Amino acid sequence: MANSTRKRAVKKPAKPYPDFPLFAHATRRWAKKIRGKLVYFGPWDDPDGALQRYLDDKDDLHAGRTPQGKTIGLTVRDLVNHFLTFKQQKVEREEIAQHTFQLYHKACGRLVRAFGRSRLVSDIRSEDFSRLNANLAKTLAPATRKLEIILTRSVFRYAYKTRLIDREVVFGPGFDVPTARVLRKARQANGPKMFEADEITTMLGAASAPLRALILLGVNCGFGNNDCATLPVTALDLDAGWIEHARPKTGAERRCPLWPETVAALRLAIEKRAKPKGTPGDKLVFLTTQGNPMVRHLRTSDPDRITDGLRRLMRDLKLHRPGRNFYALRHTFETIGGESIDQVAVDHIMGHQRGDMASVYRERISDTRLQAVVDHVRAWLFNSTENK
Repeated sequence: MANSTRKRAVKKPAKPYPDFPLFAHATRRWAKKIRGKLVYFGPWDDPDGALQRYLDDKDDLHAGRTPQGKTIGLTVRDLVNHFLTFKQQKVEREEIAQHTFQLYHKACGRLVRAFGRSRLVSDIRSEDFSRLNANLAKTLAPATRKLEIILTRSVFRYAYKTRLIDREVVFGPGFDVPTARVLRKARQANGPKMFEADEITTMLGAASAPLRALILLGVNCGFGNNDCATLPVTALDLDAGWIEHARPKTGAERRCPLWPETVAALRLAIEKRAKPKGTPGDKLVFLTTQGNPMVRHLRTSDPDRITDGLRRLMRDLKLHRPGRNFYALRHTFETIGGESIDQVAVDHIMGHQRGDMASVYRERISDTRLQAVVDHVRAWLFNSTENK
């Protein structure tokens, strides 16, 4: 039984001929120790290519110089640096959000850890991606793993499109995204990713400022974490009871009527907010107790105070469930708002852009239609709990 759990040893190939100058390394590459340091020259399945690379570079390597020949290939480190520089430029041009950049940054960090920063991209094989996928499956939910695979593929496709490599990387069937069936089963196992009316009113009853205002924005306007964290004071017209705040992720314009409960909670949140710590905090509705934005994406380790705050509240109220977080309030608004039978108005409040011809020709949506949607959600939220 103990032997069955032991890691199977990798069977190394024999040298093509006795005088072959390289040896088969456990990393599935041909290698040679030169000047006390291991140098790798190519994958096991291409001994001729590895030998040619060694012959091209050996004079420089044995002399202690960095080879200058064409055989120096693109490393994983070089690839992710190129890719992240390109994506950062898109952030600066406001073509993608900082949050999206951080998703790419996280995926690149995982690539470096999985393959090694000095690994040549040309040496990565489909079995390497299969192993990466297997490791992802151990820690990530299917939907998250799907996103990770898509992000990883985009890194290597960028390398080919920009001619950093001269042929496309073969991912193999072991790096396909989870099937729709797997995603459905995972979703069913976790239950609906929304809140029921009594759960929301329970949270509202227990939440203090500013969390109460954040919850109300989630269910009143379908706001997500970044929507709330980037909300400027100038987007609010609390006297009239309206909010206009473009969706940070896509730039889609949104306009939404505010419930009286939301207006009151926002006034209290602004009154009690901490002193802003520099810009852009002085313009934001929500700040941490230290005066920082609620969600920051300067580093992958930056916390999301909105997610953390709601998670603590849900645990205190015994409402926590895997896969359900602050963003589930957005799911709730979409689900209940859709029952108003005005999906066009729901899409506008949510900041969804469908790209169909009707959306291209539509120039405006009346406030009456927007009001009807939020009134429907408010009636569901408060009337359904009062009638219990």
